[in-house]
Amino acid sequence: MAKRGPRRSRKNKYITLYSPFLMKETKHELIGEPIEAEGVRQQWARCTKSRHSQLINLDTLEAKQNGDDGLDTVVSREDSVAYSPRREYNIGEVVYHELWDDLGRVTGKEITSNGGFAIVVHFEKNKEKRLIERLGS
Repeated sequence: MAKRGPRRSRKNKYITLYSPFLMKETKHELIGEPIEAEGVRQQWARCTKSRHSQLINLDTLEAKQNGDDGLDTVVSREDSVAYSPRREYNIGEVVYHELWDDLGRVTGKEITSNGGFAIVVHFEKNKEKRLIERLGS
């Protein structure tokens, strides 16, 4: 019988995230190393149920865990832009959703499991929602 060396345990980090494929909060495994691009730290997270991956913003995730969602400022209709799935948005931009008659601030950007683009918007009435952006790009 061959003698084996000490067994190395692989450290996995799991977090709970919204899965756009399953449309609910699920357990995700962080995979690979964090990526830093344009001053934003991102990392891939794979859903343990659907096995779909999404690129997440680690800075936004840490701010939410610390209770700082950056939504303390008052938003007004005059400062907002009307939401359109064909448009591209920036983090911090104020969006007005006509159908819901609700204002919200873009708090994050995601790449969906099918390669599309989505924004995370924290609305005044509807709480946090994920909306499509750059449709048809």
